[in-house]
Amino acid sequence: MSLHVCEIFKSLQGESSHAGRPCIFVRLTGCNLRCSWCDTPYAYEGGESLNTREVLERIDALDCGLAHNLIEFTGGEPLLQPQAVELMNALARSGRTVLVETNGSLDISVLAPEVAAIVDMKGPSSGESGKMDTENLERLREHDEVKFIIAGRADWEHMLCLLPRIDTRRNVVNLSPLFGATPPAELARWMLDAGLDARLNLQQHKFIWPPEARGV
Repeated sequence: MSLHVCEIFKSLQGESSHAGRPCIFVRLTGCNLRCSWCDTPYAYEGGESLNTREVLERIDALDCGLAHNLIEFTGGEPLLQPQAVELMNALARSGRTVLVETNGSLDISVLAPEVAAIVDMKGPSSGESGKMDTENLERLREHDEVKFIIAGRADWEHMLCLLPRIDTRRNVVNLSPLFGATPPAELARWMLDAGLDARLNLQQHKFIWPPEARGV
């Protein structure tokens, strides 16, 4: 059985508490959502079929022998592929630092405790907020994180309704202004006025490279 892979590349982690760190990205093909502002629609289909050994070989080729390198599985939606979940879990149990960015609609309990989930809880502006599995907020483990993309006040209010279900002393909450739509300074002011225990999460890669760039 193969994994459906869109691309594998090395870059800087642009988001979460790991922002700024070198990271190997395994972007998988296929997604069960169609968010209105999705920035990776090219991952909906296509790509190539690779077996686990081939994926590991490509990771190792980028790793330069540094076993501590960060690996992120993203998409698309990585939890749609059971064999990919097995690989994530195996890598994390071997001592690698593994992140999984998931769209919030699927149960994260399939991930091993050693894997760090970054759960992207979609707000109303996405058109997909009704498909979120909000029980994931109770499934968060100690190193898991939550991300909310904020495109306007409706997303902000939606986030405020869900925030009490998250132990922000344990789990990082990342608030991301929708790139090109919500001024970061505006979201920063809302956060300061509300006194939230959360992080302003700017997509660093879109400031370093052109927003539409791939594989960087």
